[in-house]
Amino acid sequence: MKSNIFKYIFIIFAIGIVIYSIYALYFKDKAIEQENEQSKGIEIIEKTDIRLGVSNYDTINPLMSNNKEILNIDKLIFEPLINITKDYKLEMCLATECSKISDTAYVIKIDTNKKWQDGSFLVAKDIAFTIEKLKEGKNIYSYNVEPIENIEILDTNTIRINLNKPVTFFEYNLTFPIVSNNYYIGENFYESTKIPMGTGMYKISKLEDNNILLEKNDKWWNKEKQDAKIEKIDIKIFTEIGELYNSFKLGNIDIFTTSNSNLENYIGTIGYAKCEYGGREFDYLAFNCEDNILKNVEVRKAIAYGLDKTALITSVYNNNKYTSNFPIDYGNYLYKENQVSLGYNEEQAKKVLEENGWIYKNNRWQKQENYRTNRISLNLTVNKENENRVKVAEFIKQELGKIGITININKVTKASYDTILQNKNYQMILTGVYNSYSPNVETFLGNGNLQNYNNEELNTIITDVKNIKDENLLKEKYNRIIEIYNNDIPFISLYRNKVAVVRSQNLAGEITPNNYFSYYNFYSWSRM
Repeated sequence: MKSNIFKYIFIIFAIGIVIYSIYALYFKDKAIEQENEQSKGIEIIEKTDIRLGVSNYDTINPLMSNNKEILNIDKLIFEPLINITKDYKLEMCLATECSKISDTAYVIKIDTNKKWQDGSFLVAKDIAFTIEKLKEGKNIYSYNVEPIENIEILDTNTIRINLNKPVTFFEYNLTFPIVSNNYYIGENFYESTKIPMGTGMYKISKLEDNNILLEKNDKWWNKEKQDAKIEKIDIKIFTEIGELYNSFKLGNIDIFTTSNSNLENYIGTIGYAKCEYGGREFDYLAFNCEDNILKNVEVRKAIAYGLDKTALITSVYNNNKYTSNFPIDYGNYLYKENQVSLGYNEEQAKKVLEENGWIYKNNRWQKQENYRTNRISLNLTVNKENENRVKVAEFIKQELGKIGITININKVTKASYDTILQNKNYQMILTGVYNSYSPNVETFLGNGNLQNYNNEELNTIITDVKNIKDENLLKEKYNRIIEIYNNDIPFISLYRNKVAVVRSQNLAGEITPNNYFSYYNFYSWSRM
């Protein structure tokens, strides 16, 4: 009998435990559900680190380094007077105002509420000190300050910059990083062992031969972007670019920038994302517009219509260039991506010649003028030491031959090429430049251009835009510049180089690089 009682008690006890467990689980789930409901709409920011890769490192000091990627990364640490946006507009950074008071003088107001990473305040003397160091010519940015004759410190937050000559869109020169004057007092700037200090989003916390560690700067002035998800940036330094590629493949690097056109041969094609953009290396075909044949705009247009730039890039560069239609089509806000250009059209090339009195006879185009027969047979000069440009010249010869235009390639040594270019002693020449950040097109279309081209309306517009601040008016002026270019074709824009920011699939965030900076929106990035 007692055993039965104990048996019933045990059963009741067991049932009680089961009921309690179900009850507890039910209310736990309800509590979690309520917690989740309450947390809806609240952004949970996960703080992470990121790993960057750099090869051929020299120094992290922004006034001494000549490594393009280091200078790119330095923009996270050091800041300029004026910044450049993703579409190449200017925006004030350490400066609050930049006033042009004459063709060769600018007055700049400094935001002295902004602090260095040690807590001291920015002052005008820091700007003067930076410019003086850059004028010593040891850095890429030294080019920016070449036109500066002298600097006057007017007060704690004001400087005056005097130039030795007028510079179109000089404000774009003021994008160099600023360093502290007081920080280097009593030091040899170029031999100092101090860790460089800036005013930017991140500061250098560790500096070693193979590794640089950056941490968020808690004194950064930009409160809107100060709560970046990336707490630390681990910069890994490699002697050779191949070492960097291998480290990326092994998952030890999150992101790097490269101009290598054969990147896939080193890191394959899967496991990463690549964001490409048009670089500043711009090649074009210049015409001598005073030449007896090329002074005829219909001949220049026919050449433009007869040249398939897409096929050229495929044939010569294996699609590792971008076709170009105008010198500022690298992402500048003053150039629309859908801007009208002549495009490739063989039939239109022939038509434009025929409509202007040219006749195709005896395998070439000819035209009677002043009792003289002109025939379209043109010489194209190219530096024979530049193998790719020689291939481009040969492609142009082949393509224009399809529409009956005869091209003779003049392959010359580099020394002869430079003399010919300087003296403008050519009919056509393959050449190129390194685009500036500014939208200045004076080199291509203004007085003294390579093409001996002159258009009075263009000259007036190019003079006008130097002093225009209104964005809409500037766009209107540049639309007209491009219309005139497309109508007159004094040269043919060919292509520009590709640059790529390569990131692992573990890196999240909006990556929108340009030639000035690879890390726009960095404050929103994170590593998963």
